[in-house]
Amino acid sequence: MSQDFDQVAQNAERIYQSKLRDVLERTHIDEFVAIEPESGDYFLGRTLSQAIGAARKAHPTRLAHAIRVGHKAALHFGASIR
Repeated sequence: MSQDFDQVAQNAERIYQSKLRDVLERTHIDEFVAIEPESGDYFLGRTLSQAIGAARKAHPTRLAHAIRVGHKAALHFGASIR
């Protein structure tokens, strides 16, 4: 199953880089995009939950991969140093 997740992520990243990045980064910076790579469909949301929810509603039996538009990672985890 891990391989399925990895393949979905790789295919979605490829679609983002080749077809969506230039368009979305002009008008949807900081939003989330969930990409269902089998169909090429993508779903935007102001939150991760909105984007993934829209993808699941449209394709309930398929995996989607989420990307934060204009960022290297969808989410950032970390600690601040004082």
